[in-house]
This record gives sequence, structure tokens and C-alpha cells, in this order.
Amino acid sequence: MQPLIGITTYGADEEHRFSLRRHYIDAVVRAGGTAVMVPPIAASIDVYLTRLDGLIFGGGGDIDPERYGGQPHETIYSLDPERDEFELELARRSVSVRRPVLGICRGMQTLNVALGGTLIEHLPDVVGETIPHRLPPGVPGSHSVQLEADSRLGGILGEREFPAATWHHQAVRRPAEGLRVVAYAPDGTIEAAEMSDHPWLIAVQWHPELTAAADPVQQRLFDDFVQAAIRLRGER
Repeated sequence: MQPLIGITTYGADEEHRFSLRRHYIDAVVRAGGTAVMVPPIAASIDVYLTRLDGLIFGGGGDIDPERYGGQPHETIYSLDPERDEFELELARRSVSVRRPVLGICRGMQTLNVALGGTLIEHLPDVVGETIPHRLPPGVPGSHSVQLEADSRLGGILGEREFPAATWHHQAVRRPAEGLRVVAYAPDGTIEAAEMSDHPWLIAVQWHPELTAAADPVQQRLFDDFVQAAIRLRGER
């Protein structure tokens, strides 16, 4: 039986619809998993943790800076208290029950905040704009990522440096305890972290799902995640 992989959705829109970009689903399906959309319904957390074999925390708007002791900033957008509350609790509990977890963009930030870390409210204020972390709305940029060779992620991707699709204006400021930073952008922005004492927890600031269909390096991340979900399901 294919593993069930939950992917967090965007919060409800003006017409009360939850949504998710298909790129995430396609990457999971190519890896041999069955994708399940996970809307931010707090009452369903127990069911998600019982039935899902792995969880992907996806992209979206910003986390409220009050959640990590940050400061308001004029560029912060799409705050969603319901989504914040749900995803932070789901992240903490997913780590606790040792379910395989992959964080992507906002998902990396969610995991970091859930575990006690902090964020940079607006990245250009800290690192400038030499590296195109975010282009105009809806247009992903690209920049290189340097990866620690001895990391779990390095072993999965098989590359020390590679181009990555990017669209974000926030990033990890202080990594949470237990998270090891394993990748950086050329301007020093933290681009990936992993938890060494967890069966499988990796978070990346870029968007591997956007290029995975044509880029085997990025698809390997989803392939390994799904294989971990299969393996760990057998151990539960």
C-alpha cells in the first residue's frame, strides 16, 4: 500500500475554499506516495497523526511575528491565525511522535518557530537584495545553494551546490534547539536544516516542488521522504 503523505494547505480564502498548488502533489506521486491535503482544522490533528505516514509543511503567507517574539514589519502579509495555530501544534506533535516531516519555505519557518526558533521579519533588511530570494508576486527566482556534504540532506541530493527555485522574504534567524543548519545561500541566508536525532526531519527554504519534475536533484528529496515514510510505517 502506498504511504499516505499529508500536505498542509493554504488557509481558507474569501470564498471559504482551502487550496494547494499541484506541484506538491505531483512530486509526492512521482515518489510513490498518495498525497492527502491537510487543511488547518485543529479538531483533526489526532486523526492526521494516526493515519498519515508523513507530513509536508508547505509554503504560503507569513507567520505572525508575535509567535516568535518578532517585530511587526510593513512587508508581512497574509497573516492567518487559524493556520498558524494549527500548523505550529501539528509540527510540534509530528516531531514528538517521530513522523517523517518535510518543511518547505513557510514550512521550514513553521518547524523552526514550533521548536523554539526565531525568524528574520524581512530578509533584505539583513542581507540586502544581491540574491533574488523573492521576485514580484507569482514569479519564482533562482539562486545557488551550498550544502554541507556530511549532512543527511547532502547524502540524499548528492550535490554540494545546485540552483534552487525561491520565493520568500523571511528566513530563519535563530535555529531552534536540535536543528542543525546544513545549507546556505551565497549571502548567508539559512537555506536548510535537519534534526539529527529524528528518524527523518528536513526543512528547506527553497521550493523543490517547483522544479522537481525536470530536476532529479530536487525530486530525490521527495523520493527519500516517501521511502522513509514507508520504512517507518513498518516500524510503527
